[in-house]
This record gives sequence, structure tokens and C-alpha cells, in this order.
Amino acid sequence: MSIETLKNGRQNPGKSSLRICLLTYRGNPTCGGQGVYIKYLSRALKELGHEVDVLSGPPYPELDEGITLHKIPSLDLYNPDHLFKIQKIRELSSPVNQFEFLSMCSGGFPEPFTFGFRARRYLIGGRNGYDIIHDNQSLSYGLLGIAARGYPTVATIHHPITVDRETEIHAAGSWLRRMKVRRWYTFLAMQKRVSRRLPKIITVSECSKRDIGREFRLPAERFRVVPNGINMDFFYPLEGVKRADDMILVTSSADTPLKGLRYLLEAVAQIRNEREIRVVVIGKPKENGAIERLVAEMSLADSVRFTGRIADHEFARYYAETTMAVIPSLYEGFGMPAGEAMACGVPVISTTGGALPEVVGDAGVLVPPADTEALRQAIVGLLMDPRKRMRLGEAGLARVKDSLTWRHAAQKTVEVYREAMDAHGRL
Repeated sequence: MSIETLKNGRQNPGKSSLRICLLTYRGNPTCGGQGVYIKYLSRALKELGHEVDVLSGPPYPELDEGITLHKIPSLDLYNPDHLFKIQKIRELSSPVNQFEFLSMCSGGFPEPFTFGFRARRYLIGGRNGYDIIHDNQSLSYGLLGIAARGYPTVATIHHPITVDRETEIHAAGSWLRRMKVRRWYTFLAMQKRVSRRLPKIITVSECSKRDIGREFRLPAERFRVVPNGINMDFFYPLEGVKRADDMILVTSSADTPLKGLRYLLEAVAQIRNEREIRVVVIGKPKENGAIERLVAEMSLADSVRFTGRIADHEFARYYAETTMAVIPSLYEGFGMPAGEAMACGVPVISTTGGALPEVVGDAGVLVPPADTEALRQAIVGLLMDPRKRMRLGEAGLARVKDSLTWRHAAQKTVEVYREAMDAHGRL
């Protein structure tokens, strides 16, 4: 253990520099919000002077120099290069790997469970002197084993995954599809049980705090709200680029019902009857999926462009060229796309789904979720009012700089660490 660790194994919450271990069952930023969170929180914690290690399953994160990555291999069954396939048959000699493979074959999602077991084995097998363990929403049974070995432990829950499950069940077209969705989300039972035994839960908004507390049956005093940060290395106002006067930008998981893209496309179909309008979607729809079919049904192919995946350094230019950004999500636990657009100085139209009003505040136009007509009116209103667009763009940028950077997030996260360490020392 480190020299700052007390002789009885309890950590010293008064340390100026902490040894922090971040756990994430998936770490690469391209796999979603988990990877983004780990990449930028780890960087900001290091910039505050702390020592940061990351334990991650594949796909592995892209970390800054000076942050140590400990790879926790798995069967990586959801890798598109070998989807649902094991690489070598001898990998099935491990009971954990057998469970992972059989659970996947039966339609489950075993990654959080198996990652937690492997992370526990890795941590217990080494002498590392971590002052705090911070789990990024794996909420696996292995996490309880880690805490039981004397590590102060906290976890981040970004939003209640129950919302995703219920939205997908509602969107499912048949009873068989609904059964498959329910099977996929069976890991939620584990996450609920584990979260009830953790002393501190970090979440990213008051809305998430309220909804997670209700869905997971957790008392409000267990939570600490720490808003996510916006990475202004890639999201910033780009000068010298001509902004269009009829273009909407949306960053969306196109075929995920929770992201509400269909309602934006319905609004655009109506607007196009009155005036020119273009939509650029950062992402790619599934082939023959719901969004691709909707674009064809509404004859929107000449008005909607899907970019596919783009590099981080390209975002600023896309935002600089667009007239406005629209976030049509039915629910967001935080609302990173809104914050990123605001950081680029772009006027934002957002729904009130989940925590989006907490991010946008009075620096954007807010409409009810799943309301095509409200979206249509808001879009037309901004298209016709360039002064309002400029005013909202300036207000959004100021809001991000004042309270939504990763440095802000890291400072508040460290406060939670020290609180957890202090409580652990009193046990």
C-alpha cells in the first residue's frame, strides 16, 4: 500500500494527491458515452495532480500519456470483426469465459458481470495501494468483492438503463422481439442489487438522480450529482467558416428509439413542403432499419445526409457550417450532444427529455419530447430569426465555459472520493 495509507488499511482522505482506479467494462470512446467519460475524466483528474489507472475491458480506451491502462481481456463477442464468435476454442476452458459465451448465445448481455469478476481477481491479486475505486456503471457483483477487500468504492450511474429497456420494448414489433429485449436487459437485476450496497453513487444530473432513485429504489442521500464535462479540445467555435442558413445538424444513434430521430425527420418532412431545409446526421443508420425505411417512405433521401463515423477533429467544422443543432431525444441522463453543440457556439433546439433542460438552461429552445409539431415550429422559428440564433449561440458557449468543463467535473468527483474515503475510515 502507499506510504499515505494508514496502518490499519484505511486510506487517508486528507491526501493532496490520490491514487485513483477507474473501472469500465468498455473503454473506447467509439463505443459510446462510457469511453468518452473515462477518457476525459481520467485526463482531468491527472491534470489536477492525481495518479490515475484505468482497468478496462475491450474495446480498450484511448488514454493520455501518464495514465496507466490495465487491460482486462474478455471474449470480446460484440467486436464487429468477429461478431458473436470466439477466436480460439481453448478460451472456453475458463468457467468465466464459458458463462460469457453461453449467456451471449441465449440472448443475454454478460459483459458487466464478467468484467466485474475479472477486475476483482486482478485487483485482489496485486499490491497497488489505490485510495479509491471508481466504477463506471458496470455495477457487477465483483465490485462488492472489491469493496469487501477494503477499497473505498464509488460508482457512476449515468442514467437508469430501465428507460432504454422500456423504450425498446415499446418499439418492438412482436412478442418475440419483446422477449429478446427483456432477455438482453437481465443484467439490470444485478445492477440494482449492487447499487443498493454501495455507499456513494455519482450521477450526472438531478433528473438522473431522481429517476435512478425511483427505478433502483435508492435513497436520495446516497447520490452525489456531478455533471459531465464537455471536451473543448474538439468542440469549440471555429472561425472563418461560412454558416449555412438552412441546415440542421444532429448527432444521433440513428436507430435507437430513445434518441427520437424519427420525430425530427417527420418535422423536416413537413417543413420541406414550405421551404428548403437540409439535415446532416452524424452517424449511420442500420441497413434496412427503421430510420432508413422512414427516410424512404417520406422521400427525404435528397434532404437527409448520414455522414457515418467522423474523426474527433472534424466535429468543430460540421458545427461551424450548420444553422442549428437539434437534440430530439426522448430521454437523456445528461445530454452530451446539447453541451457539445453549445460549446461550438451553435444555437440549440432540444427536447425536455430527462436532464436536457439542466444542460441547456435558458441558452436554447426547449420542446416536449416525441412532439413533431413542437419541433417543426421551433425549427421554423429559428430559421426565420438570425438574431435569436446568434444570441442563443453566444449564451450556450458562455454556459459551457462557466460550469460544464471536464475540470469542473473532476473537481467535484474528487470531493466525492474524499467523502467516501472519510466514511470508509470511520467503519
